[in-house]
Amino acid sequence: MEKKKASIPLVCHGHSRPVVDLFYSPVTPDGYFLISASKDTNPMLRNGETGDWIGTFQGHKGAVWSCCLDRNALRAASASADFSAKVWDALTGDELHSFEHKHIVRACAFSEDTHLLLTGGMEKTLRVYDMNRPDAAPRELDKSPGSVRTAAWFHSDQTILSSCTDMGGVRLWDVRTGKIVQTLETKASVTSAEVSQDGRFITTADGSSVKFWDANHFGLVKSYDMPCNVESASLEPKSGSKFVAGGEDLWVHVFDFFTGEEIACNKGHHGPVHCVRFAPGGESYASGSEDGTIRIWQLNAANADDNEAASANGKATAGVNEVTTKIEGFHIPKEGQTEG
Repeated sequence: MEKKKASIPLVCHGHSRPVVDLFYSPVTPDGYFLISASKDTNPMLRNGETGDWIGTFQGHKGAVWSCCLDRNALRAASASADFSAKVWDALTGDELHSFEHKHIVRACAFSEDTHLLLTGGMEKTLRVYDMNRPDAAPRELDKSPGSVRTAAWFHSDQTILSSCTDMGGVRLWDVRTGKIVQTLETKASVTSAEVSQDGRFITTADGSSVKFWDANHFGLVKSYDMPCNVESASLEPKSGSKFVAGGEDLWVHVFDFFTGEEIACNKGHHGPVHCVRFAPGGESYASGSEDGTIRIWQLNAANADDNEAASANGKATAGVNEVTTKIEGFHIPKEGQTEG
């Protein structure tokens, strides 16, 4: 049997506890960015291409379970076990708003138009905050049947999807009525749900299965059994021909979308993989693990050495300089600069 090619990753240190969520911004005039959530209470912002650390958002007093950036990468949001969701200035690192909840917050997501922030968690309530009137009371959707694990917007902010910690299925909510209009049925709890960049597919991970759903008609398009329980899956955004999945076997697997055949298996993490996400251009993907590291892998493993050489020969530096102009003035914590 042909040996599966493995990629050599960029390893990003800095978190002192498990990394539980990753989010890439779209491509902006300043490049694209990667934000990570960790149980160490400190979300971190990085250059999405090089993995270089830009800054740490300091202020949470409990594990951070979810994080996101708005489409312009000007604001960040985080959801925490300290019963709050916070919004941050992604240029300076300043805390802009703190939205108090009555229980652990597990999910947060900016709307596509950037004006709204969605949160959900152990309270079993999805809330929508108006970023133009942050002091106003949030809008609450109908009660969720279980504790909210994931939440996302799609259909130009007309639909919200959510999954629960304690039951299977993905629920689709009509934003206008605040009611559930459809449930995508799964046997196990959905630990990861992603709407594809082109809006065609919803990618879910539940137990040892990765599923792809038609995001407009909601039928099941593909379902593949994985080699182990997987916690996260992500579809390549440009051609949609590959997807990655990570879970309890510590490896990051790459599969063919059309056949489900495993193309590559990346080893390197020393703990279960909690999250995987493709970069917006599809040329690389990131994984976050129980071991506290983020690893950025090149999709085309055959060219991994070339890519690494290019990175070492100044490509990365250019990226960093671009980003530096964007984030001048970001608060740099004295002990935070652990990149080595």
